[in-house]
Amino acid sequence: MTSRFFAAASLLTALAFSPSALAQQSEGSRDSITVGVGGVYMPSYEGSDDYRLIAGPQARGRVSDFAFWTRGPGLYVDAIPNRDDTGLDIQFGPVVNLRFDRTSRKAIKDDQVRALGKRDLGVEVGGFVGIGKTGVITSAYDNLSARVAVTKDVAGAHDSIVVTPAIEYFTPLSVRSFMGLGVSGEYVGKKYGGYYFDITPAEALASGLTPYDRAGDKAGFRRVNLNLTGGYSLSGDLRRGWAIVGLVGYARVLGRYADSPIVATAGDRNQWTGALGIAYTF
Repeated sequence: MTSRFFAAASLLTALAFSPSALAQQSEGSRDSITVGVGGVYMPSYEGSDDYRLIAGPQARGRVSDFAFWTRGPGLYVDAIPNRDDTGLDIQFGPVVNLRFDRTSRKAIKDDQVRALGKRDLGVEVGGFVGIGKTGVITSAYDNLSARVAVTKDVAGAHDSIVVTPAIEYFTPLSVRSFMGLGVSGEYVGKKYGGYYFDITPAEALASGLTPYDRAGDKAGFRRVNLNLTGGYSLSGDLRRGWAIVGLVGYARVLGRYADSPIVATAGDRNQWTGALGIAYTF
């Protein structure tokens, strides 16, 4: 197997706006690019109990031993070349993420939350560090990785930090199929909580929701995520050609963020995601 296998297979979680395993070094050409498009059934805003279907393109790849990948509206670039023949992958590089939550009134189905008004687009810039290892549990080709990304909004939206730790495991079932499991969280600054979850008296009057001011008290873990992924090659080999990929994800909004009427009254702390996409690896 080659690194192209991991690049193609792990596109699934990028298509589904969630973490994914990085491609690891192996024999032969290391350069590869995987592009795809998927449909995602997801909450209409963070904490909503209404769902919507969205679609979007994603990509990941490796050029001259440097890896890059998208995670939903975010771009990660690993600035450390992957040249370790032992399968160890040290990761470090920049991250840019766009946060679209509640930036469009049309995307919010709940009348009360829509009455709170839309939020500005967040542009979160920062970096990540991580480590991955190929050949750890089931075979010489499975992959276990852990990373932490730290970003800050620079566009004047929530104007706060977001810390995202993640642990991911990926294993090929054959040259045609794979499965993966990812666990991640999101730790946010107090300005983030106040911006997205607090409700001012004026907003309460407009929406009918109860005023709330606890989410912006201090920083804390906002949510945890669990994703199960899988994929199947249509061309007979995940290292090249077409593949179908899918995901089922569960997230739980935590603590004082879940206690906000935006979630507790108008939404649900339990958040589900389903995704199906098609990808092509060059």
